[in-house]
Amino acid sequence: MKNEQFVLANRPKGTPDDNTFRLEEISKKDPSDNEVMIKPLYISVDPYMRGRMSDAESYVAPFEVDQPLHGHVVGEVLASKAEGFAEGDYVVGIMPWQRYITITTDNIQKVQDANVPLHLYLSTLGMTGQTAYHGLLKIGQPQSGETVVVSAASGAVGSVVGQIAKIKGAKVVGIAGGKEKVAYLKDTLGFDAAVDYKSDDFEKSLEEAVPNGVDVYFENVGGKISDAVFKHLNTFSRIPVCGTISNYNDVEQDVGPRIQPILIKNQALMQGFVVGNYSNDFQEAGQTLAEWVKDGKIHTEVSVEEGFENLPKAFNNLFEGKNLGKQVVKI
Repeated sequence: MKNEQFVLANRPKGTPDDNTFRLEEISKKDPSDNEVMIKPLYISVDPYMRGRMSDAESYVAPFEVDQPLHGHVVGEVLASKAEGFAEGDYVVGIMPWQRYITITTDNIQKVQDANVPLHLYLSTLGMTGQTAYHGLLKIGQPQSGETVVVSAASGAVGSVVGQIAKIKGAKVVGIAGGKEKVAYLKDTLGFDAAVDYKSDDFEKSLEEAVPNGVDVYFENVGGKISDAVFKHLNTFSRIPVCGTISNYNDVEQDVGPRIQPILIKNQALMQGFVVGNYSNDFQEAGQTLAEWVKDGKIHTEVSVEEGFENLPKAFNNLFEGKNLGKQVVKI
């Protein structure tokens, strides 16, 4: 009956390290009424989880020290005492980082189609796709012929954002780190242009990529990359703010150019968002995303780390730029 879980051992100062996580042995728990036992097949690691490791006030409650970390999981039901769930069903939801999970069914759902790769329910067909869809279409509202710039464009959300923008007829410019990722954006995802933020001529290359300015900037990074993009905003541009991964591990507060004059000058809209606010539209959006995937309009790249014990390593890959597309752990 051996089981294991990862707990938050300490709140990190800066980048999480080996002292942040602790692997513990626990017992399996047989399901009670309205509970199922799940064996995780894939566990997602996501940048927003870094914020939950801090006790700072935020839009979501922090992880508790000495308690298991939680994330999006897709798994198989091993045993059930819940109506509507049977052994062998595949489910997805937010669950603890455990090898075997016994949980109520309140916050899990059956996967809609088990004939697609199940890890897609942690990326394009899950919260990643929903984040890209709603942030871009509800706030960015790209029009045919407009220029859309996406930071962290080779990542899980950014890659989907760029492809949806292409579906809507926009010119898409992706920002990513390294020649391999830049080539991936252009050659595989079909972006119109891609810029390497690690190159010495980043700002010049960005300027050349947006000769008509920027109508929509999908913000995933913040920092100096954002500062460079803001110089090219058009009048009435829209800026959905999904994340600012460049400063998640900063010990001191990040201070950059004051953006208010830029927003006023360009009459630009800059809006942060949390994908859960669009939950009423998840079903319709999910159906649309599934159609785009089946039609080959959205390509999903997944970086897979093998082994439950490598969850912390996979998580830190996000901040070291080692992942291409969605980062998951195959259990």
